[in-house]
Amino acid sequence: MSVLPLVCVIYLLMLPVTGMVPVLHELTEGRYPETSDLARHLFMSVNMIGALLAAPLAGLASDSLGRRVPLIAGALAVNGLALLLIAGHWSYPVVLALRFVEGCAHMSALSLLMTLGADHGKRRGLGASMGAVGAAVSLGVASGAPLGGWIGAAAATQVPWLGGWLMLALAVAVPFTLRDAPRATERPSPERLLRELAANRMLAVPYAFAFVDRLTVGFIVSTFSLYLNAVLGLDARQIGLVMAAFLLPFSLFTYPAGRLCQRWDRLGMMIAGSVLYGVFLIALGFAPAGAVAALMAAGGVVAALMYAPSLVLTAELAESAQRASTLAGFNVAGSLGFALGPLVGGTLVGSARAAGIDPYLPVFVIVGALEILIALAMLPLWRRGLGRRQTD
Repeated sequence: MSVLPLVCVIYLLMLPVTGMVPVLHELTEGRYPETSDLARHLFMSVNMIGALLAAPLAGLASDSLGRRVPLIAGALAVNGLALLLIAGHWSYPVVLALRFVEGCAHMSALSLLMTLGADHGKRRGLGASMGAVGAAVSLGVASGAPLGGWIGAAAATQVPWLGGWLMLALAVAVPFTLRDAPRATERPSPERLLRELAANRMLAVPYAFAFVDRLTVGFIVSTFSLYLNAVLGLDARQIGLVMAAFLLPFSLFTYPAGRLCQRWDRLGMMIAGSVLYGVFLIALGFAPAGAVAALMAAGGVVAALMYAPSLVLTAELAESAQRASTLAGFNVAGSLGFALGPLVGGTLVGSARAAGIDPYLPVFVIVGALEILIALAMLPLWRRGLGRRQTD
């Protein structure tokens, strides 16, 4: 199977994810003025909580059944229906419940699509294949931000409405455009899969990076997005452009970074990228409005140096019979981080306000320091040579 159809499906799947970021204020406080800081942040967290539950179940089911494509199509259909309903008139708790269902379906589809890329990538090179998958994810996220700002300028609910119809169209198209890779006849039971995953302790390395990296993404799409509006005075269109300034370089450099992983030290790239990324996050708290876009572009380049190696290292450590479960674990770790990011940001901002302290600058410093700490914690493993084995 050509990687192009897979990359296109992943790209389109990601559009609604950041499409709602520029209109976050309108979808939360604009529609429900009574919501608190924490409740508004929960809008971006609750779908990742759904992902935490659904992704491992989808991975175990896929590895046990030996199928990816039918499960992907089903998840896309549920994702589309949830998005359509989010655009309707419901109470805020119902909207949060729909976001939970959306997160279950979205991450199930994404995990299995990434697994399909790893399945086919074994024949053409994991670095190139997972780099293309990562580029599709990041390019979809990058395109979604300005697209969401443009579509949602007149009515914020148009973003989930159109996103829902797009997901339903993909659900129909996937069985005709994607195919499962040939699999071994043996299909391990879920119990055996869980035992083997638990025994593969080196997976904790890319999982830890995925957790912290996605926590910072959750911080950026919630706390930082609200900061841009409340403190720097940017509107939805400008916020979308600021997000694109980060995400477009991120997407453009993810594939080259994946190719470099075939020759360079994967863990070394992740450590260096995390240190630089931590410095970038701290700098955001000091940057004036005029410098934010340029700083975000530099941060996007650094983020690519972290994301592609973590994907490649995860796929490399996965056994063929447990690939969906392994990549689901990667996405679970990331989803947990993404879910906690807005909650941590919202809690810290609220606590700082209550204490009479500048509610944003300390949060930028704390979140940036987390990236630097995870990099330093991995230095002993890097000295032992993890991540230097050739993938191809």
